[in-house]
Amino acid sequence: MALVVLTFLPTPYVIQRPGPVYDTLGSAAGEDGEEVPLIAIDGAATFETSGSLNLLTVQVVGNRERTPSWFELALAWMNSSRAVIPIDAVFPEGVTNEDRDERNAALMVDSQHEATAAALNELGYDTGAEVKVVDAVDGSPADGVLEEGDVITEIDGAKVTSAAELRAAIQDAEGTTVELTVLRGDEQPIGVELTPELHTEGGVDTWLIGITLTTEYDFPIDVTIQLDNVGGPSAGMMFALGIIDELTPGEMTGGNDIAGTGTIDAAGTVGPIGGIRQKLYGAVDAGADYFLAPASNCDEVVGHVPDGLQAISTATLEESLDALEVIANDGDVDALPTCAAPAQ
Repeated sequence: MALVVLTFLPTPYVIQRPGPVYDTLGSAAGEDGEEVPLIAIDGAATFETSGSLNLLTVQVVGNRERTPSWFELALAWMNSSRAVIPIDAVFPEGVTNEDRDERNAALMVDSQHEATAAALNELGYDTGAEVKVVDAVDGSPADGVLEEGDVITEIDGAKVTSAAELRAAIQDAEGTTVELTVLRGDEQPIGVELTPELHTEGGVDTWLIGITLTTEYDFPIDVTIQLDNVGGPSAGMMFALGIIDELTPGEMTGGNDIAGTGTIDAAGTVGPIGGIRQKLYGAVDAGADYFLAPASNCDEVVGHVPDGLQAISTATLEESLDALEVIANDGDVDALPTCAAPAQ
């Protein structure tokens, strides 16, 4: 009787499992339900592709209104393609489902812009990037110094073409005063000095000047990415690879089925994502032979690669392109970087 009661009690967990897989070289359902190219390019020559460049998703089973039962959790614990995680990690207290969906949708839009910028930068296009201030945090070094709409063009004399570049330069300064060159409305460029403050969270030290940034681009060609009902930033690298494949002659995959994941910024840096173990299994289910994994997720990949899948570590867009070239040309894939277990 106690076991039956326990089965129906609310639980403080949700389940992650492999979600739908989308080929960035293929199609997806548009707003009217009709199939349209997942990546559509206008204003430049495009070329035939082959194989697949699959982006992977993770589905969450459960929410604060309806958590999985203890029986469902037990089944998930026994399934290597599932993960049982605390509900607060996915649905923080005080954050509504609508808030979460809106945030994930915004992250997806940003991811598409950064992926387009990364791809076009790799191909030598000028993306016309402008790093703009969205807001200055009250009481921060930027409060009263920087204003909404300010365009930051330089830091200590070095050109700024992405928010990632600016953040990296601030970290490199290690708390010393930095000078920013700013465009404000129709005024002439002005120079402002700010001294970053040290913030520590989760044992990680970060130097901050207290601003929210956005990067706006003036792309020379039109790139439209059609993917509804998928949120978050983790598809960025695969978007960038798909764009490059369509804009370059030849078949970048060599006809192979390749999956991957990872955030990306305009500079081509590939970043970590969540749910990578579920995505490894999603890649196998989709028939992929190769999986491009962010180097920063390697600790979660080691020991969890399903049979039949070869995981390749990548930290940049250029490394991902190098890996695809080896795969397409039947090169020595075993010589590519991989996620290795730490030395004992």
